[in-house]
Amino acid sequence: MELTEAELENGKRLASVLFAFGKQQATVAARLSRAGVDRSAIVLLKNLVALGPARLGTLAEAVHSDPSTVSRQVAALVKEGLVTRQADPDDGRASLLVPTEEGLGVLERQRARFAHSIARMVRDWDPDDLDTFVGLFERFIADHEKYMPNLIAECGGKP
Repeated sequence: MELTEAELENGKRLASVLFAFGKQQATVAARLSRAGVDRSAIVLLKNLVALGPARLGTLAEAVHSDPSTVSRQVAALVKEGLVTRQADPDDGRASLLVPTEEGLGVLERQRARFAHSIARMVRDWDPDDLDTFVGLFERFIADHEKYMPNLIAECGGKP
């Protein structure tokens, strides 16, 4: 189905805003990394909490990354004591990745710092505006997740 000019313009406008937001997030991530908070560690920990004990391939798929890259990142997390490997009860040859108590603590502290920072940023917003924004952003994220394979394919990647 062909897009109308208005629909295409909306896509361009939203893409521009998302790109700007992504640049801001990359700047924050770089500064946090210099302060000892590794973004990839937080992303992997968040996904392990959401997935529960998971094999490396499942985790790599969840973060849309190459298993060899995730393997290196997980090795660092294991070395730091943030993740542990446990035998897979369904297949003793495989292991499951599980966040440690220390890993959960790192994640919780980072989430609390981020929530505090965001709360300060929007504290002067009208409560109704904030509720509307959060509701629409949640909807956007859910739709984005469902559409992601198409988005990747349309941008030239493999779903």
